[in-house]
Amino acid sequence: MTRLNLSVDDVLTTTRAVRKRLDFDRPVPYELVRECLELAVQSPTGSVGQFWHFVLVDDADKRAALGDIYRRAWPVYAETPTSIYNLHQGDSEMAPVAARASRSAEYLAENMGRAPWLLVPVLNGRYEQADAALQAGLYGSILPAVWSFMLAARERALGTCWTTIHLMFEQEAADVLGIPYEDYTQVALVPIAYTLGTEFKAAPRKDLDQFIHRNGW
Repeated sequence: MTRLNLSVDDVLTTTRAVRKRLDFDRPVPYELVRECLELAVQSPTGSVGQFWHFVLVDDADKRAALGDIYRRAWPVYAETPTSIYNLHQGDSEMAPVAARASRSAEYLAENMGRAPWLLVPVLNGRYEQADAALQAGLYGSILPAVWSFMLAARERALGTCWTTIHLMFEQEAADVLGIPYEDYTQVALVPIAYTLGTEFKAAPRKDLDQFIHRNGW
C-alpha cells in the first residue's frame, strides 16, 4: 500500500482539511483504514480509559443518509457567528483565506456521502451537563486519537477532514448507525478517501506571536 515517506514535520504541516481533493471514486481498502486506527489508539487517553469507539461506515445507503444530514445542517451552520462565512468578516488578512475555504467546504457539504469511508468517533456516555474539567478530560481522551488517525492517513495518501456540523442532528445520525443515543456521544464526522495528488502545503496562519502568552496572559 502507498506510503509517502514524509518526515514528521511534513506530516504535521501538510495534513490539511481535504475537501475538493478527495477522490470519491477510488475504493479504499478496509485494512488500510484499520491500520490507521491501530496507530491512532496509541494516543494518550485519560486514566488509560480508552473511552472511545470508532464507527466506520462504507455502506452506501448509510453514507448517503449521513451525507444528507450533513447537507441539511450546512445552512444552519452558515448562519452562526463563528461560521466560515462570518468569523473573518473585516479581517483583511484572513477573509481571502476563508473565502477559498468556504468554497471547498460547500463542495464537501454537497458530496460528504460520496466518500468511500466515513468515520464517526464516539465517546462513552453523554456530557451535556458535565463541568468543564470532566468535558476537557473526556474530549482530550479521544481528540488526540482522531488527529493521530488523520496524520496516519496523510502518510498513506489518504485525505480526511474534521467536521462536526452533523451533530446538529446527532440523534438522527445515531439512528442511522444504531448508536444508542442516550449512552454515547458522537464527536465528529470524518470523510476518508485517497487524495487527488499527494502534494499539500502548509496553511496560511497569523503571526504566532499574537497568540503566545509567556508566564501569564
